[in-house]
Amino acid sequence: MTEIAAIIAGVLVLTGAFFALVATIGLWRLPDIYTRSHAASKTGTLGSGLVLIALAVHAGDASTTSRALAGVVFFLLTAPIAAHLLARAAYAVGYPLSEESVADDLANGDRNESVGPT
Repeated sequence: MTEIAAIIAGVLVLTGAFFALVATIGLWRLPDIYTRSHAASKTGTLGSGLVLIALAVHAGDASTTSRALAGVVFFLLTAPIAAHLLARAAYAVGYPLSEESVADDLANGDRNESVGPT
């Protein structure tokens, strides 16, 4: 592995660790499940994706690189969907919004109704 690849991998790992730290702070500081799921899904996905890309850069072989990139794609496809479904389930069972929330866009009477333009 070249010295440049090692530097790139190191920067990617540090950046990924920073985003993982931001996700952790978001889970600790944010007031309700809806904002916490947003922090966990967005920054957690970015952080783990950057660490996997660093693994691909560091390993340098096609097998590990393809597995790492498949992991990145898996995170990008599943984490936001899972966070959305967990937040919808929490809303459906009546988990309250924080007092700091300014709007409840789902408050249309039927919590199981699809939301969006009709």
